[in-house]
Amino acid sequence: MKLKTHKMYLFSLKNGKKRLAYGNTPEHAMKILSYRLTEDELAEMLPDPKVIRQQDMQQYVKELG
Repeated sequence: MKLKTHKMYLFSLKNGKKRLAYGNTPEHAMKILSYRLTEDELAEMLPDPKVIRQQDMQQYVKELG
């Protein structure tokens, strides 16, 4: 049985900031975020996130919002 690995997704927000999420797919990452964000906060996220490596997360910290 092959395990699906989670990826780190960097979603852009309408205000120019970024939001970090993880999941098997971008849709899965959005579902995970939906457990802790409001509908208004989710609506601020733009589709087509960038996939990043965990080792590269530090360079994106200043962009998170």
